Amino acid sequence: MTIGWNDNTPIYRQLKDKVVGMMLDGVLKAGDALPSVRQVAAEYQLNPITVSRAYQELVDEELVEKRRGIGMYVTEGASEKLLASERERFVREEWPAMLERIRRLGLDLEQLLRPRDGGQP
Repeated sequence: MTIGWNDNTPIYRQLKDKVVGMMLDGVLKAGDALPSVRQVAAEYQLNPITVSRAYQELVDEELVEKRRGIGMYVTEGASEKLLASERERFVREEWPAMLERIRRLGLDLEQLLRPRDGGQP
């Protein structure tokens, strides 16, 4: 896990977002163990409380479960739950701004889907 911290968001939130991204990307799957709090704190020179706070938010959202004495594990259905909530957030928060920008620029669907350099749309 490589992380570049920014000053605009609390570090625990950035760490949580990184773990969420790993779940969405399939790097962390249901049943996989998260690295220990101590391991993450040492690797990124963070206060263990910061790592614990990030992990606790994941537990609170039922994306991760604590298994007493053995660690934290990704819960069954976490990826699907995250995907559904991220899709909803995108449609509610991000898409309206994108749609407005597309309208302002006078773009149409054909222009947006036209292949660009390297064959990428």
